[in-house]
Amino acid sequence: MSNLGHVVSSSPTSIVIEINGLEDFEKFKADLQVGKFLKIEDGNHNFAIASIKNISGQQLEKDGKPEWKFIIEASPSGALMKDDNEKYVFSRGVQVLPVPTEKVHIFDTADLDIIFSKVGNYNYKVGSLSNNKSIDFHVDGDKFFGKHIGIVGSTGSGKSCTVARILHNAVGIDNDINENCEAQKNSHIIIFDMHSEYASAFTMHESQKFNLNSLNVDGLKLPYWLMNSEELESLFIEGSEQGAHNQISQFKKAVILNKEKYNTNLNSITYDTPVYFSITEVFNYINNKNNLTTFEKDGKTYLATLNTTKQEYCEDCLWNEISFEQSSGNSKHPTIGEKVSKDGGFNGEFDRFVSRLETKLNDKRLEFLLKPTKPSGDEYETKDFEEILKQFLGYLDKSNVTIVDLSGVPFEVLSITVSLISRLVFDFAFHYSKLKHKVNETNNVPFMIVCEEAHNYIPRSNNSDFKASKKSIERIAKEGRKYGLSLMVVSQRPSEVSDTIFSQCSNFISLRLTNTIDQGYIKALLPDSANGLVDLLPSLAQGEALIVGDAVLMPSLVRLEKPRPEPKSASVNVFTEWNTHWQEVAFTTVIERWRKQDTTST
Repeated sequence: MSNLGHVVSSSPTSIVIEINGLEDFEKFKADLQVGKFLKIEDGNHNFAIASIKNISGQQLEKDGKPEWKFIIEASPSGALMKDDNEKYVFSRGVQVLPVPTEKVHIFDTADLDIIFSKVGNYNYKVGSLSNNKSIDFHVDGDKFFGKHIGIVGSTGSGKSCTVARILHNAVGIDNDINENCEAQKNSHIIIFDMHSEYASAFTMHESQKFNLNSLNVDGLKLPYWLMNSEELESLFIEGSEQGAHNQISQFKKAVILNKEKYNTNLNSITYDTPVYFSITEVFNYINNKNNLTTFEKDGKTYLATLNTTKQEYCEDCLWNEISFEQSSGNSKHPTIGEKVSKDGGFNGEFDRFVSRLETKLNDKRLEFLLKPTKPSGDEYETKDFEEILKQFLGYLDKSNVTIVDLSGVPFEVLSITVSLISRLVFDFAFHYSKLKHKVNETNNVPFMIVCEEAHNYIPRSNNSDFKASKKSIERIAKEGRKYGLSLMVVSQRPSEVSDTIFSQCSNFISLRLTNTIDQGYIKALLPDSANGLVDLLPSLAQGEALIVGDAVLMPSLVRLEKPRPEPKSASVNVFTEWNTHWQEVAFTTVIERWRKQDTTST
């Protein structure tokens, strides 16, 4: 072993080491980089393992001659201890703490092999050690994917490629080859893709037999009747508007009544029951109530309609579109011959609400939510719930990966879309797990939801625009793991993501972070043993990451290989493009897509 120096002081969080002298410092200089490991004797044939946090040197004078003194500060992170077979094995935690004067040694390849070899539960390869590319870095696959993962990094740090590489390894894709081509595995991953980046990373030659379930705004079928009360009100009710509570009350009443109309075989239908109702009929009901005029004759109440057919008033007749006569005040109506009044209606108080409903229903961009239809042209109904659910879970065509392309989803319904899909997946995982628990089994179809650009829809702020998505994802963060549902939360601005989300993450992969606020936020989330490595975050190379967490033996700097195929995340080479010849633009095509006349192209 290469004796480097000795321990000067020791504590559970820091070990101070003095190097023997300038000769040894020069000899081992290449192994004395921040983040590299040291092996420290404890006097009992065991070794403490520590990573270098910083190193300093001071030139002194001894007997009239200059003399260098070098001090290393290192963070203890584990120990090498002999097992029953007298072989060294690595153990996490500060089980061995050296005392002053104990010898310190350089780590060699054999030591790295002991710690990072693929043994036991450490069966999932992430990449290779940054300071020794010959050593593969493995984590505990169950602890890694079974708990929530946070992936952070500034723009250009290699975030998208890191996510793709990790997921490739999980589903068996390597260098454009589907390793599970002949025997499909049971992995289930759903990606919320904000910028249409990931479809290319999972699109393979048909010979590889890899089915990608890609859902864009044109192919996505997400019927409005699956929304819960909070999502419906977020879409149709303006909370700050005067009389919003009255709007909610009447909207809720209309929705429940219409659900009961179309689902007579079900009992105890509530506002949140995921069954079919007609949003058009709900609109008609509220519009008719808003414009309602009636008259009395022979002890009965009739609708004062422009239609000459006399129709007795009842709630059920309000589901259809009706044109009403104006109120006649205290005089008789010239055509009907009776006094026409606005009694029983909203007397025009819901004009703005009705106008908003009508605008939403006629918005072509929202047709995937408000007018989704089957290939036959029929509406989706309660009996189609299973097919709709299978769409997101990849069970229509046995897909390991489902990509929900959010790039074409209008901003005003982004939160609702994410919320609804997340909630459906959570509810499925919950009920499926409960059925398994009844027969003393656990969930055997675990899912992971990947939240790309998470700061866009699960923000730290309490912005009401994202209340629905934030609530749904936070619920998964707090409860999902018990039901086989985990999260991978990806963001370039971790300080802007919900605190609840990241506080529930057990594993972190941090690529280059240049923003000091984000660096401080991540540093506060990570264990003290990683503090020295966190200081390196601004200077990490592309594709290089600090990995910390329950699934990791010790915090380490790891380099991940580029995935093949790659996601479409490359930046535009602006200056190079500026130096090419003038390019003509097909403005008509751009505008057509802009108007949603063509949203199929990527």
